[in-house]
Amino acid sequence: MRPKQTLVLGLILLVPVLAFLFLKSFGTNRYALPTYLPDRVDSTQVGGRWQRDTVYHQIGEFRLPSQVGREVSQAELADKGLYVASFFFASCPGACPRLNSQLARVQEKYRREPRVRLASFTIDPDHDSVAVLARYAERYGAIAGKWFFFTGDKTALSRLATEEFRVPPAPGGATTSLHTQQVFLVDRNRRVRGIYDGTKEKEINRLITEIGVLLYAYDHDHE
Repeated sequence: MRPKQTLVLGLILLVPVLAFLFLKSFGTNRYALPTYLPDRVDSTQVGGRWQRDTVYHQIGEFRLPSQVGREVSQAELADKGLYVASFFFASCPGACPRLNSQLARVQEKYRREPRVRLASFTIDPDHDSVAVLARYAERYGAIAGKWFFFTGDKTALSRLATEEFRVPPAPGGATTSLHTQQVFLVDRNRRVRGIYDGTKEKEINRLITEIGVLLYAYDHDHE
């Protein structure tokens, strides 16, 4: 075989090997999701050397009334896989309808995936009763057991928004001013793995993709 032909054959055989090594080295990192809401930095000693590790916030436990007529806990939402959290109020005229229309796309995409749930929390529980939320959920085609709309004690909901998801508190304590367009992707360890603008189609497309990335990580026992 001529040297030129040998070189070409060698390159042909080498390309798949290089592609495999590239994907093995960079594929996981490229698609690994970040973790949000750091709590603190801890120092641990490993092999006689100190290492600093960031400890990320875990969403505290909650149990709230939902539009399906019963209380639902975070354990029910997160233990199966992940959930998408958002904040709204039923009388909101602008951003909330856009946000919930986008979340309906997420529900449809993962309609048959039991590990994906949606949790929408009202920040106006004085007006958003279970009955009001049941009608509101119907407007967006919420599937019972898939997409939950929560109400409850005003103090508990405010604490959930400001202390757990760290939504900036409203000036002067105005309840409905707590509303945020942000949507949060919470993993099975109750950590926030994504934050998105829920009113923008491009951002929700990213959410849909990153839900798939997280489910892939679960399927392959790494996150």
